[in-house]
Amino acid sequence: MLSKSAKVKLKAILIIDIIIIASAAGAYLYLQSKGVIASTPAPAKFTVTNLTIDPPVTNVTDAVEISANVTNVGALQGNQTVNLEINNATVGTENVTLNGGASQLVQFTEIEMIPGNYTVQVNDLTGMFLVNPAPPGSSKIILSNLNFNPYEAWPNQPVNVTATAENPTKQASSLYITVTVDGAVEQGRFIQMNASTIETVEFTVNATKMGYNSVKLNTLGGEYSIVKTGYHTLIINRSGSGSKSLPFSINNVGGYGTPFSELLPVGQYTVTCPNPFNVGTGVLAFASWSNGETSPVVTFTLNTEVVLVATYNLVSGYASCPSLFTWNGTGYSYVTDVSNAGWLGYTGYMTTSGTIVNIGGNPWDNVKLNPDLMATKNIDGTNYYDMTLFQQADELFYLDAAYLLVVDHPAGTQVYSSVTNYLNPGMNDQIYTVNQTSTTSPVSATYVWGPSGTTAKSENVLPQISKLDGVFTPGNGGLLSPSWNNKYYNQLTVDLGDLSNANQIKLVVNGIVDWGTPQQYDNWIGQFNAAAAKGLVPNGTQITPPSYMEVKYPNGTWVPVPQDKQIPIPSDSNPRTFVVDLTGLFPAGLSDYQIKLVNFWNVTYDYIGVDTTTQHTLTVQKISPIATLSQVWATNSSSSGNFTKYGDVTALVQSADNQFVIGRQGDEVTLDFPISNLTAPAKGMVRDYFFFVACWFKDPPGGWGYGFTFTVDPLPFMGMSGFPYPTAESYPYTAANLTYLKEYNTRVIPPPS
Repeated sequence: MLSKSAKVKLKAILIIDIIIIASAAGAYLYLQSKGVIASTPAPAKFTVTNLTIDPPVTNVTDAVEISANVTNVGALQGNQTVNLEINNATVGTENVTLNGGASQLVQFTEIEMIPGNYTVQVNDLTGMFLVNPAPPGSSKIILSNLNFNPYEAWPNQPVNVTATAENPTKQASSLYITVTVDGAVEQGRFIQMNASTIETVEFTVNATKMGYNSVKLNTLGGEYSIVKTGYHTLIINRSGSGSKSLPFSINNVGGYGTPFSELLPVGQYTVTCPNPFNVGTGVLAFASWSNGETSPVVTFTLNTEVVLVATYNLVSGYASCPSLFTWNGTGYSYVTDVSNAGWLGYTGYMTTSGTIVNIGGNPWDNVKLNPDLMATKNIDGTNYYDMTLFQQADELFYLDAAYLLVVDHPAGTQVYSSVTNYLNPGMNDQIYTVNQTSTTSPVSATYVWGPSGTTAKSENVLPQISKLDGVFTPGNGGLLSPSWNNKYYNQLTVDLGDLSNANQIKLVVNGIVDWGTPQQYDNWIGQFNAAAAKGLVPNGTQITPPSYMEVKYPNGTWVPVPQDKQIPIPSDSNPRTFVVDLTGLFPAGLSDYQIKLVNFWNVTYDYIGVDTTTQHTLTVQKISPIATLSQVWATNSSSSGNFTKYGDVTALVQSADNQFVIGRQGDEVTLDFPISNLTAPAKGMVRDYFFFVACWFKDPPGGWGYGFTFTVDPLPFMGMSGFPYPTAESYPYTAANLTYLKEYNTRVIPPPS
């Protein structure tokens, strides 16, 4: 224990120490305030603020500027890494060195090639921007000729997708190509092209989904097929005139017919088809297969999709035009060829100088369908009536519109439409009712052909037209006339009896036309050319006069009916029944009502009757289709030009507006008519169906194709005076039509070398 004196001494020492320490601290603080002694610097510390995305909405290939402010809030110099993440992936990094208290703006430039929403993260800051597709017209590059290799693949087999890219302008241009498979964006690529250049772009997609896979390169669309491993599709069809199914055998087993498409095991096959082949209105001779074989018996190995097309040439008779097929539940049934009046090239008259002036042409046609050949087809859970327009002959077609009329009418009646007259504008879609029990036969019917006078051939044909039995009146084509200035006509005079008490007169007609052969037509025009070269042809000389109808007046004279009431030329592929409305065409005071039907072409009739009952009330429902253009088989056609791209063409067939689906031999337009909204027929009503279509078509030069080239251009149009049309007329190149041409007609097929 410390003594008292020791404790006093220790206390004194502690007081002195405290005084010393206090003095030292005061001196330190004083010196520090004077800058003599410095404090320890605070370490570097960074903050990232003010994230800016400019612009927040942009287009593919356009730059987005992303920036943020980086500040060192510490006292010492330091380094900071700033990361830019787009959709959780680091796409940019920048190292920043700053003194204490300093700031710096960090900037990134980002270009995205695929439309969509993008999240942005710069260190702890987040934001987003939206990328839209490139605006229409921003690129001058045109995509066309979409192809798949292989077109038919097995699951997980890569498929190469190629297209032709063309920059037709005199300036460099760029384009971002987005590859979409079944509606999902798979990949994309940015291409740059110099002026006036063409190149091939190629992508690879994986084949996974069984069935058809739809692919789009921007708006250019198509599809490829995935089938069961170890199998491939065999497609057999025929080209040439007519649409009758071609019978054939596979490995000596018969019973097959075109169009044929079936999935078969890989292996060797032999197909045999007939030679010659009778299509009803003509006889065809076998020419070759699409693989070059010239024998009607062909052997091949099925190790990929095989398409075999048997080409037949017309030997005698006639058949042509786009062909209509309907789905019958197990396959497609042939109905008829369509758009007889839409043929491009109707000749009007010749001038003294030998120039041919073309007239007429009307793309509208309609067909009454057989309900027994129509079955519903379920596609992705929706029921449709499925039909196809298939171009078998070597022709070009311009499909403008198509729709289905569903007509409910009273039991005990039949319904028929009229037929389009190629000289009349517009289209009459009226449906006429005919009472089955009250239709009467004419009193008499006399057919005359040949020169006037006693040498003309005259024949009573009332037995032939009194019933629908496949027995037709005789006929001869005016092409068999002896010379260019001595034309023979088919004349059918029909006495309808006393119809003075009838409020309505409906002529019910079933007939067909045989145009002859292209060679006969070419020879006939050759006579006019030869006469014109000698200065013998008067101005306005008709080459192929149109059909016309006359009525007999009380004084015995024959008077042609007005043009808008003139009788049309019947179909050329299958006989059709149609109605000609005679109401109001006869003068007062008649006791017998006679008409005369005059044809330069070979028009023959199976049935002519008269119905005078009043028109019944109908329930009519109209259905527009979903339309797809595809290729059934390749062709050796010499046709060329800008054809419509394969894929969805629904927008082009909704109305007759001169915006066409343009195709060639081997092309097919599938028309699916949704029926989920159809109402059922009311009690006492029965149902029929009519297919309406507006379609032009063009033959190759030589024979039928007279006076124009076998190219897409010049385009036909509603209201033209004829085809080819004079230089004073033009296809209407409106803004809407120019947009259509650029968007759809991108399948460029060059002329043959």
